[in-house]
Amino acid sequence: MRIRPLGIDGAWEITPRQHGDSRGLFLEWYRFDHLAEVVGHPLRLAQGNLSVSARGVVRGIHFADVPPGQAKYVTCVRGAVVDLVVDVRVGSPTFGRWEAVRLDDVDRRAVYLSEGLGHGFCALTDDATLSYLCSSTYDPAAEHTVHPLDPDLAIDWPVEAPTLSARDAAAPSLAQARASGLLPEHRSCRAYVSSLDADAGPAAREGRVPHPRPAPSRSE
Repeated sequence: MRIRPLGIDGAWEITPRQHGDSRGLFLEWYRFDHLAEVVGHPLRLAQGNLSVSARGVVRGIHFADVPPGQAKYVTCVRGAVVDLVVDVRVGSPTFGRWEAVRLDDVDRRAVYLSEGLGHGFCALTDDATLSYLCSSTYDPAAEHTVHPLDPDLAIDWPVEAPTLSARDAAAPSLAQARASGLLPEHRSCRAYVSSLDADAGPAAREGRVPHPRPAPSRSE
């Protein structure tokens, strides 16, 4: 398993090692200990989601209040998507920037994004199926969205006429979300993640305990 940082602090791309023969293949698509060594603490598994989308569907850009936010570990188990990490943390050196990673059922990469980052994706195939692990459970009161077609973000979506949900189509721009106080602060996000690192300790990072103390049950 190879884990490399993306250009936005708090986001990583994970490429698993696949073992295949005439019978099929096997891979470890998630290893909490390997991830914790890089991130600084284990991912607390609070919820698992499965998302199926038709070709051309764009979902996002979604984020959650911090604390506790909602860290995500995302992979594509069928078809292909372009997965987006967007820095919506006010005060971040990369505020307003985005990173794209192709997730598919060939290379079987995954993306991990920490609390406070925005997430979205575009389905490149019909029945594109994402599986993702979340650090906190769903809480609609703490969940927000930024318009995925915001010209200031200038995301290069690989589709001419993306299909959006009514909620995403009515979402504010990044500037509007910032003006209304919806966006998380980079300093608060870093402080929260640092507290998780401190709680985990070296034993958790080395895989000798399952996870740090439970986090509050609010989410994206």
